[in-house]
Amino acid sequence: MNALERMLATQRGEARDRLACQPLLMTFAARLNGVRYRDYVLDHRNLVESYFRVLDEFGVDAVSCCSDAWREAHDCGADLIFFDDAPPACKNHLLADKSAFPGLRMPSPETGPRMADRVGAVALFAERLGGQAPIVGWIEGPMAESADLRGINELMIDTIDDLPFVLDLFDWVTEMEIAFARAQARAGAHIIGIGDAAASLISPAFYEEHVLPREKRMIDAVHEEGALARLHVCGDANHLLPGFSRLGVDQIELDYPVDFARARQVVGPAVVLMGNFDPVRVVRNARPGDVHRACQACHQAAGDRYILSAGCEIPVDTPHENVRAMVDYARHAE
Repeated sequence: MNALERMLATQRGEARDRLACQPLLMTFAARLNGVRYRDYVLDHRNLVESYFRVLDEFGVDAVSCCSDAWREAHDCGADLIFFDDAPPACKNHLLADKSAFPGLRMPSPETGPRMADRVGAVALFAERLGGQAPIVGWIEGPMAESADLRGINELMIDTIDDLPFVLDLFDWVTEMEIAFARAQARAGAHIIGIGDAAASLISPAFYEEHVLPREKRMIDAVHEEGALARLHVCGDANHLLPGFSRLGVDQIELDYPVDFARARQVVGPAVVLMGNFDPVRVVRNARPGDVHRACQACHQAAGDRYILSAGCEIPVDTPHENVRAMVDYARHAE
């Protein structure tokens, strides 16, 4: 059974040869391959080569095109700072002045340089893997991308002071991200990750009324393209679990503050859970035996429909033996 077959069996609740292991690796992958992170995020060939190095060294069960949260905003015109060993940062939010919104140009995933670069990563992975492992594409969720464009503090104030602006921005972002998701799925992505960490900062009522319907539109579009949808929310999302249960999403990756056993109870048995041990205190800072125990605890809490991962990205300087401990657990778990 190859890695793609293993993931699909997990998704369908069918027998598989072993647990799938899909840690989120970005800066770690670049350093493993000896490339600067600015080159990893700006040239998909570096990203793809780095992930093949990860496959060779660790035997993980997926490749990921996720590299940073700024591709869409950059193609909209945001001015970024690129670093050698860290993800890029934004100098000035494009919508720091809300009056700029009506003139904001929506980029195309086919021509926007950085969005097209991610589509190129998917296509190159598809060409070289030949269906042997899942390819994870990536888009930003409504809250996350709106925060990238407006600024998180300003956006949170806007939810109180100028809700019509926020909802118009959500709709604009949703349209852009759906086009981006479709392009990646058509290039060969088996899974589209939807990163919406900023959603963990809002109330359940606001999430369910305003964010959930737009995330669901993204998920429905991914399904229309024949791909699976994965929701990734960093931070404390315990209060959003009831909403997550109504999304119709295939996979949910949850961070370490979430009560994983409760998550399984709330979202139901059909959703594949991922996470949720601490990527810093457990994976980076602890010992392989501690990593093994954390994997076991999350596996037991989530049950059989579980893909092994930490709560978020594996840090760049994580000891290699700790990543191997994750893969080893997946290969030998009962």
